[in-house]
Amino acid sequence: MSLTLTLTPARRRAAAAALTAALLVPLAACSSDDTKKDTAGSTASGSASAAPEANLTVLAAASLTDVFKTAGAAYEKSHPGTRLTFSFAGSQELVAQVSQGSPADVLVTADTKSMDKVKADTSAPTVIAKNRLVIATGEGNPHKVAALKDLADTKLKVVLAAPEVPAGKYSKKILDAQKIIVKPVSQEPNVRAVLSKVELGEADAGLVYKTDAESAKDKVDAVEIPDDQNAVASYPAATLKDSKNAEAATAFVAWLSSPEGQKILQDAGFQKP
Repeated sequence: MSLTLTLTPARRRAAAAALTAALLVPLAACSSDDTKKDTAGSTASGSASAAPEANLTVLAAASLTDVFKTAGAAYEKSHPGTRLTFSFAGSQELVAQVSQGSPADVLVTADTKSMDKVKADTSAPTVIAKNRLVIATGEGNPHKVAALKDLADTKLKVVLAAPEVPAGKYSKKILDAQKIIVKPVSQEPNVRAVLSKVELGEADAGLVYKTDAESAKDKVDAVEIPDDQNAVASYPAATLKDSKNAEAATAFVAWLSSPEGQKILQDAGFQKP
C-alpha cells in the first residue's frame, strides 16, 4: 500500500524557502571564512611590505672587526628590514675609498684626523668609543717584555703599524714621548696585521689596541702600558652624504651610541666615548 502526501501551495512555498535557507547557511559560512582569510593575507602582506628595508655598507677600522660582527648581528635582529655589510681596513685605506667615491653608507675610523680628511663627504661625526694601546707578545710572554723601553732591545723582533695608520701614529707618539727608538722588522697596513704577526710567531712583540689583544687572548699576552705613557684612540662614526639609505644609515650610527650598542662595545673592551 502506498501513501501519497499532498501539500497545499502554501506549504510547498514554505518547504522551498526552508530548503533554500538550509543551503545558503554553509555557503555564507564559506564566503565569510574566505573573506577573513583574504583579509588576513592582505594584512600580513601589507605589514611585510611596510617594513623598512635597507642594505647598508659600513666602512670600519680594522680594530672593529670582531665587535662589529657581534654588533651587526644584534642590529639586524632588532631591525629585521636592515642588512649590514662591513668592509674592514686601515682607516687611511677607508678614507681613500671614500675620496674615490666608493659606494657606502657609514664610515667609522680609529682616529678623528682620518675622519676630518673626508668631512666634506660625511655628516657630523659622533665618537662612539675609545681605546688604548698595549704591547702584544707571544703566549706566555717568552721574552719577558715588561714595558715600552724593552721594545728598544735589538734582539727583539718588533712589528708596528705603518706611520699613516692610526695605530701607527699612536705608537710613534708614545714611543717618541718616552724617547724610545724602535727598529721594527716590518710596518703593517693595519693593526690586525700587527696582531697576526705576533700570533704567528713572526714577531716577538707589537703595539696593538687593547681590544685586539683581548680578541686573541688565547694566542697572545697583553702587557699594559701606563696611562701617562699611553695614547687614547677615538672612534668617530658618520654617515656618508652620498648614501642612498640616509635614514637607515643615520639610525645605525645613532644605535652605536645607544645603551645596547655601547654595551656590546664595552663588553669587547672598548671604553666609553
